[in-house]
Amino acid sequence: MGKTIRFGVSLNSDLLEQFDSLCEERSYPNRSEAIRDLIRSVLVEKEQQEGDRDIAGVLSLVYDHHFSDLAQRLVEIQHDEHDVILTTMHVHLDHHNCLEVLILKGGGEAIRRLSDKLISTKGVKHGKLTLTTTGQGLA
Repeated sequence: MGKTIRFGVSLNSDLLEQFDSLCEERSYPNRSEAIRDLIRSVLVEKEQQEGDRDIAGVLSLVYDHHFSDLAQRLVEIQHDEHDVILTTMHVHLDHHNCLEVLILKGGGEAIRRLSDKLISTKGVKHGKLTLTTTGQGLA
């Protein structure tokens, strides 16, 4: 980790007031920590858009397990792409609805392709992919 360097930032007073409110809402101990988080967020977003770099992600799916062979089809798709799936968790939300969560790691294209395939499977009520970094090279 590199040494800490101080630098100044000039902001309009209204923007600073909004930023300070955000810092308070999110319980940042100081502005510096909030700015570090903002910078990291932009760097992670940039990393996700750069080619086929390894990234990590969480895919959540909600579906009715009574829907014609849906659970079996989802399992088959997952087996075809097992190399990017680290683990899965299956939760029964009620008598009909299930929540399945997949933790993914691998090339960005492979993760997006798998997620799109699972989310678009007939019978899936809702799916959402949240991407993040593997942490490599991020201070």
